Amino acid sequence: MESPFLTEFDLHLLGEGAHYRSYEKLGAHLAEFKGQPGVRFAVWAPNAREVFVIGDFNGWNRTTHKMTGCGDSGIWEMFIPGIGQGETYKYFIRSNEGGHEAEKADPYGFASEVRPRTASKVYELDGYEWGDQHWMGSRAGKHRREAPISIYEMHLGSWRRAPETNSWLTYADMGPQLAEYCQEMGFTHVELMPPTEHPFDGSWGYQTVGYFCPTSRFGTPHEFMAFIDTLHRAGIGVIIDWVPAHFPNDPHGLAFFDGTHLYEHADPRQGFHPDWGTMIFNYGRREVSNFLIGNALFWLDKYHVDGLRVDAVASMLYLDYGREEGQWIPNQYGGKENVDAIDFLRRFNERVYAEHPDTMTFAEESTSWPMVSAPTYLGGLGFGFKWNMGWMNDILRYFARDPVFRKYHQNDLTFSMVYAFSENFLLPFSHDEVVHGKASLISKMPGDDWQKFANLRALYAYMYGHPGKKLLFMGCEFAQWEEWNHDTSLDWNLLAFEPHRGMQRLVRDLNTLYRAEEALHEQDADWRGFEWIDCNDTQSNVVTFMRKGTSPGDVLLFACNFSPTPRHGYRLGCPIGGKWQEVFNSDASIYGGTDCGNLGGVQAHDYATHGRTHTLEATMPPLGVVVFKPGE
Repeated sequence: MESPFLTEFDLHLLGEGAHYRSYEKLGAHLAEFKGQPGVRFAVWAPNAREVFVIGDFNGWNRTTHKMTGCGDSGIWEMFIPGIGQGETYKYFIRSNEGGHEAEKADPYGFASEVRPRTASKVYELDGYEWGDQHWMGSRAGKHRREAPISIYEMHLGSWRRAPETNSWLTYADMGPQLAEYCQEMGFTHVELMPPTEHPFDGSWGYQTVGYFCPTSRFGTPHEFMAFIDTLHRAGIGVIIDWVPAHFPNDPHGLAFFDGTHLYEHADPRQGFHPDWGTMIFNYGRREVSNFLIGNALFWLDKYHVDGLRVDAVASMLYLDYGREEGQWIPNQYGGKENVDAIDFLRRFNERVYAEHPDTMTFAEESTSWPMVSAPTYLGGLGFGFKWNMGWMNDILRYFARDPVFRKYHQNDLTFSMVYAFSENFLLPFSHDEVVHGKASLISKMPGDDWQKFANLRALYAYMYGHPGKKLLFMGCEFAQWEEWNHDTSLDWNLLAFEPHRGMQRLVRDLNTLYRAEEALHEQDADWRGFEWIDCNDTQSNVVTFMRKGTSPGDVLLFACNFSPTPRHGYRLGCPIGGKWQEVFNSDASIYGGTDCGNLGGVQAHDYATHGRTHTLEATMPPLGVVVFKPGE
């Protein structure tokens, strides 16, 4: 039977896995048919014997609204007159396999009931009037490799809560507050832990069920659009965590969708994730990869999202990820690389950058897989940026040590520069570092309270001097003592205490410096943007280096003293004579330090040190970082 809504070309593209706007055809959409308004439904369930639409409109009757198959496409459709916006529904699927029956939420559902209820809701996304035209027209320049990108990672359910009841804020509540805070703090973007619908609060969104649905916990789809719009109008970009690596096995979700392993591999050695107890997508199935790529484009098309951070890329790339010998199946070449996932990731990046070249993709990839952020035509995966997990682990291990032992571990500081320009890196201090007994960042630091704060200030200053874009998880900017808890608000009350206010001000000033000084971001992914002055003074726990812009003389000199002993008259080689201003000092009293510094600047001497033509005789504060810039 010929479909009144799906053309033969639609069905052909869906079958080929090349219908990148499949969300316009599948799912539930307001429509008119034969003069009657209503809703058209379409779902892919090729192994179903019968499919019915059930919902409040028919008392959840499993027999009254039977869908019609569209030839041999595996797609079922139906038009139901007299229903509309907000109608709750599911698909009741009776399988050809063993009489299996299940009620499923719509894989393409645009809205959902608030958990623990699990039905989809009819929702027309068109109609929201965006006010972010200036942002959308200018964001391409903000997303270049040469641009300053400083990201505030946050969890919508626990950034702030209503203090009286500990209840969630809504999208409408959060938008203006978050926009104002990020403006004040100097962040360029926020990154939302997965805002897609998920049944279990404790998964933080990483066990997605509603891939096309912003979570209903905080409001409607239009209210989520307004949330993003508010941030854009304030000049703040929005990145979302996107989870194509796995999905949960909740009975209303994608798992065993039509009585067969439709979205996941049937063999658990390929289709089940032993670490997380979740299902793994079958990337080699055209319709499945089409579902995921179309979903990525959906968030960019409909919600004006500026970037996608792809979670757990390593788990996608390796067939033996989290598995023992004998628990995985080699690829056709006998290797452990997931060829289908590699092809999918390349196609994903190609489509995103072809259709939205002014957006960004980020890979959370924790291994040394080569060319993650290289173009696909060169053999890379095609991501815009890669999280630098090696740097994060090394630097936290270094700072966790008592300074008396750091001289034996200088390599933890310096090794990252061996590979710093092999990818377009982002430096992450994410939620993963402050949960599950790992302790908060301030708690990881050694020493008494003063030393802990000084160490953390120095760590952040070093991070902002190191090549790579920046990411900081919420609460870390004011040194929250407790690990992150998704069930409650951040400890904003700590800002009543001077050390925490000082830390917050330090992060704000680092963001300001980072955005203002081209030397700190212009050549982030180019070896010409960084130069060691001296990385071998292990006895003093000192490293010194320069960051350089493309303009001649555009240079900043970082002097980092990671011992509790101040260094007076410390000789630093520099390439230019004259006065060098002290433009930043992590030991300033406004940050909670001792004001050990250089009284605004240092005059260069005309003798050589460290192979440079001139020398600064500088004061380096204890557990501190000072930054110098040539000129008055």
